[in-house]
Amino acid sequence: MTPVLNSTATAPNTASFADLGVPPRLVKVLTAGGITAPFPIQADTLPDSLSGRDVLGRGKTGSGKTLAFAIPMVARLAEGTSAGAGRPRGLILAPTRELATQITAVVQPMAAALGLTVTTIFGGVPQGRQASALRGGVDIVVACPGRLEDLMRQRLVRLDRVEISVLDEADHMADLGFLPGVTRILTATPTGGQRLLFSATLDNGVDKLVKRFLDQPVMHSVDEATSHVSAMTHHIFEVSGQDSKKGVVFALASGRGRRILFMRTKHQARKLAKQLTDAGIPSVDLHGNLSQGARDRNLLAFSSGKARVLVATDVAARGVHVDDVELVVHVDPPTEHKAYLHRSGRTARAGSAGDVVTLTLPEQRRDMSQLLRKAAIKATPIKVTSDSEQLKALVGEPADLVAPPAVTNVPNRTAKAPGSSRSGGGRRPARPTANGSAPYEGRGRGQSARSEGGRAENGRTRGHTGQGGSRRTSTSRTGSGSAR
Repeated sequence: MTPVLNSTATAPNTASFADLGVPPRLVKVLTAGGITAPFPIQADTLPDSLSGRDVLGRGKTGSGKTLAFAIPMVARLAEGTSAGAGRPRGLILAPTRELATQITAVVQPMAAALGLTVTTIFGGVPQGRQASALRGGVDIVVACPGRLEDLMRQRLVRLDRVEISVLDEADHMADLGFLPGVTRILTATPTGGQRLLFSATLDNGVDKLVKRFLDQPVMHSVDEATSHVSAMTHHIFEVSGQDSKKGVVFALASGRGRRILFMRTKHQARKLAKQLTDAGIPSVDLHGNLSQGARDRNLLAFSSGKARVLVATDVAARGVHVDDVELVVHVDPPTEHKAYLHRSGRTARAGSAGDVVTLTLPEQRRDMSQLLRKAAIKATPIKVTSDSEQLKALVGEPADLVAPPAVTNVPNRTAKAPGSSRSGGGRRPARPTANGSAPYEGRGRGQSARSEGGRAENGRTRGHTGQGGSRRTSTSRTGSGSAR
């Protein structure tokens, strides 16, 4: 059904969470986390969502959408009965396991304060603990579509008692091809339940989901996907060739604050993280070939400050919320404007300032010009080298170099058998992380190179986080900052 346009937020909000109807116990949890005033998307949607209406929320990344749906879900479910085995009462769908984990980190403290339980479901890890958590009964499930459908086919979870369904980053679901699976999942939920859908755009089939599953929804639009963040400054640096580009990349990575460098391929992300670490700039990588344990450790190293640089593929463009990222660098420019905006949205979050740098080669001028026009970004290209004053002014004082951790060979404790063709009996040493605490992990045995919970059409991706999923959410701080 066609949504009713309720408001477009432009003026600053002065209402408090209590004024909006948020229960006192949740206000206390929010205040303890440093969240004292609602963002516009929260102030606009909470009166309707807390009253039980279907809501369509439109706002770009970093606008505070997570709390906008987490608060009403927890508040309204706390008034009902306990969940049964394998039959949750609240469902939140997210396109990537990183985003699912981050959502759980936001929901968990509020749910615990009101006596509710939460678990996270996604692919890429064994499903045993997920299934165990479901059998024990959980109130709220945060899930990626592929693994959830797999568990539904195994009859480990039923959605016939879901009272509130949330679809977050619906446009990214569409980009990944998840909408057929999302349609099947929402069809399995009761027709009379409340549904909240949050998306930056309504293209690629998202509008069909709205018409089919939302009942007379109220639409709240905070800003368009291409609207500007006033605290975000865009820079286009043109380099003469690959050698010059490498020097500029190392200079940009050398600053004191957190920065995220985006690469096009997993191999290049892993390679650059190692090169930076070897050069004295502690760095970690994030991409689809890492196991969940390796992702968690690398994100923890980045969020804790042990590694100042995160080198990532587009897997980090959605769902990775780390406070105080001061610089985003498109080392490899994205191919389309949506990816540019979502990558860039890792900085200048929650009212903080941030810079975005895109590195281009002379042969990329035309493509870059078209991308910026579609993204509604105005920035004049500047030719730079690693010694350029513009670059030095942006980076500021370089951080002290850190000696890379030594790689210790595992001693050969097994004598070589006579006639054996194997040279050396020791195991191949693991490559240490930037913080020296654990090795990088690549693709595990039998692990698919696909990431983010798997394609909904296939469903049978290996994955897990049961109640342990909520413990893993310590990889990124939540509070008044970015995960809101």
